Amino acid sequence: MAMVRRAIGFAAALVVLILVFGGGWVTGRFGIGDAAVDPSTLTDQERQFTERMRNVTLRGSFTVDGREGRAPREDRYDIESVEKVGDDLWRFNAGMQCCGVNGIIPIVIPMRFVGDTAMIMMTDTSLPGIGTFTVRLFFYGDRYAGSWQHGKVGGLMSGQIEKRTSDGSQ
Repeated sequence: MAMVRRAIGFAAALVVLILVFGGGWVTGRFGIGDAAVDPSTLTDQERQFTERMRNVTLRGSFTVDGREGRAPREDRYDIESVEKVGDDLWRFNAGMQCCGVNGIIPIVIPMRFVGDTAMIMMTDTSLPGIGTFTVRLFFYGDRYAGSWQHGKVGGLMSGQIEKRTSDGSQ
């Protein structure tokens, strides 16, 4: 009996160790827990982008390749804030209300600036709990546009960046 208890205790300790290691790996790999870069070190373009993307909704539409005869589908992303967390890595704190999630989800993605234009440049990038994507999306002024690919499905997306008021409306 003592041997069974010891085996169960060892197995439980091993499971806890794997969960802690796995959680640390996911956090480190995807930059979810990384501290934001000191705002005073941001370039003018980066600072303006973070200010522009605070409490906004990306409202637009997307298409699916092979379904050109159909009208584009509505698309909406609520962004609470955007923070630089490393070289070409940015955390989008996005509001999500689907799939059992109702709250802010930090999504760390590669993004670069080409002059005054912010561009998400993901190639086969895995987003935890969402999937693997290839995306080229640019932000300029109050608009966004680009292409997306998720497995064998892809298309185009575009829309407006709308500022939300304190009550959540546009």
